[in-house]
Amino acid sequence: MRYHTLGRAFLALAASALFSLTGHADPGVTASSIHLGMSSPFSGPNGEYGITMRGGVEAAFSEVNASGGINGRKLRLTALDDGYETERSVANTKQLIEQEKVFALLAFYGSSPTTAAMKVFSEAKVPLVGTISGAGTLRDPVNPYMFNLRASYADETAAIVDHLVGIGISNIAVFYQDDGFGKSGLDGVTRTLEKHGLKASAIAPIERNATDASAAVKTISAANPQAVVMVTLLKPTAAFVKAMRAAGHQPQFVTLSPIGADLLVKEMGAENARGIGITQVMPYPWNDALKLVRDYKAALAKTDAKAEPSYYGLEGYVAGRVMIEAIRRIDGEPTREKLVAALEQAPFELKGFKVSFTPSNHSGSTFVELTILDRNGRILR
Repeated sequence: MRYHTLGRAFLALAASALFSLTGHADPGVTASSIHLGMSSPFSGPNGEYGITMRGGVEAAFSEVNASGGINGRKLRLTALDDGYETERSVANTKQLIEQEKVFALLAFYGSSPTTAAMKVFSEAKVPLVGTISGAGTLRDPVNPYMFNLRASYADETAAIVDHLVGIGISNIAVFYQDDGFGKSGLDGVTRTLEKHGLKASAIAPIERNATDASAAVKTISAANPQAVVMVTLLKPTAAFVKAMRAAGHQPQFVTLSPIGADLLVKEMGAENARGIGITQVMPYPWNDALKLVRDYKAALAKTDAKAEPSYYGLEGYVAGRVMIEAIRRIDGEPTREKLVAALEQAPFELKGFKVSFTPSNHSGSTFVELTILDRNGRILR
């Protein structure tokens, strides 16, 4: 028995040595593994977002690893907490590339953090696949190492404003987060309103990670709007809606996909969240008619039996699947430049969601769907 154990160890060592001498793979790739990195909030007011997305990525990786990996290489994930803070995201990106020696990055979170981190991974020529952001700063001009999976905030806000104006609503206010995310969404609302010959009746900001919405409530309630477009995340959105309703104002509240519908219901309670409209940039994660969703739910159940399907989880799973399929397309030893070329090849047909990149367009999807929360916290499409 000891002879066989030593024999296997010798063969593994020899294979690793041969790979290091003859292979031409980039950092993060060994004879038996491919190391990938992620930076998202796993703590603080937005920690639930990153935790849920990480669960989706891990489900995708566990799924492929259970079948032997990619050409015998298992996928390994190092995920670092940035708390949705720009400086921490930049530091994490440097750590992942310089110390952890990851092959590529995926599933980052936030417009300002990712925009700042983009300078780091671009200079290192390390691709990033997927971030929870629709900001224009990540799309124009096209960065050769930034691959966006979701629709832009311009796509989402255009869908919102076009719908509101289409049903006769013209008095529209904007509550936005004072950072890259919020400003990008505000710009999208403003530009789409202008196309309809309109202007926002009131505009009020809130600082990132802040939860006191009282000043914004005062500004916006003075305009008595028919609808409020909220370009904000979980905590400030919940605080704002509760305060507006407590002050006797009941406009149509609409927010963007980064809010996380299931997390908003959890934060506010079903009755308080009732009637809030939300744009979605991923397929409905409970639609078992889609093979993608069935695969996601099955993979999630195997990695965490207590985890519930969600839009964020599905987006993490999609990021993982696109990374997997792109690595599979690489001919010969994996390199980062080969990964970029593989991503820019034929579209990724994920059996329910299509992602397509070209050298001149790294916006993988324009899919936007309008949903609304009912009195039981369920998402109606």
